[in-house]
Amino acid sequence: MFKKLAEQIRTYSEKKSNTLRVTSPLAGEFLTSKNEYYRKISQKAVELYEKQSDINHFSKLVLSNPENTDCNEMVNKLFEDGVTDPFVDEKLANLADNQKFLKDLGLL
Repeated sequence: MFKKLAEQIRTYSEKKSNTLRVTSPLAGEFLTSKNEYYRKISQKAVELYEKQSDINHFSKLVLSNPENTDCNEMVNKLFEDGVTDPFVDEKLANLADNQKFLKDLGLL
């Protein structure tokens, strides 16, 4: 009788410890709503991390060498090669009257 009682207590304590055990959110069997919640949080965290790394990378590029004026020389060379200057008023007016451009934008 004592063996039977000890067996029942042991099985009861095993069942109770199995139900109280903390499981990993990645390995446990959760409801789909909880999985969706964790997925959205993870996705948001990745997006925030990417945004922060992009900001850091851009800041590093911008602040790397303020005396470097190679970009101005490249732009001047492009204008000399015939690329349209977007800051000339005539070119902006022509672009605003361009029917194909306006159709592409869906404004006509």
